[in-house]
Amino acid sequence: MVFIGAVLLAIFVLPSPWGLVAIIVAGVYEIAQTIFAIRWSQRRRARVGAEALVGVGANVVTRCSPRGRVAVGGEIWNARCEQGADVGEKVRVRGVQGLTLLVERAQETVSAPASHQST
Repeated sequence: MVFIGAVLLAIFVLPSPWGLVAIIVAGVYEIAQTIFAIRWSQRRRARVGAEALVGVGANVVTRCSPRGRVAVGGEIWNARCEQGADVGEKVRVRGVQGLTLLVERAQETVSAPASHQST
């Protein structure tokens, strides 16, 4: 778009040497922007499929003892939890085996603050 604007300026507005300069600068800008956009889009591989769920939290829908079902991102998946998990419990996906998610109980990292009582 910048290049088209520079061409129009060169034809209708700018005097002879400055029109050529505007076209060259706009062309270099467009090329640099395209290269940057390509590199930006290829900086990471796309994560798709069941493998993209590893590390994601899930809610137990059907008791896992060790097999059950979990909800992840609005989808229900078959799951296996060796420790067992009850309905409504939070679990974390640690792997995928076919169409079954291997899950483990989520580790609670939030600790209750100690209360100080004055006596």
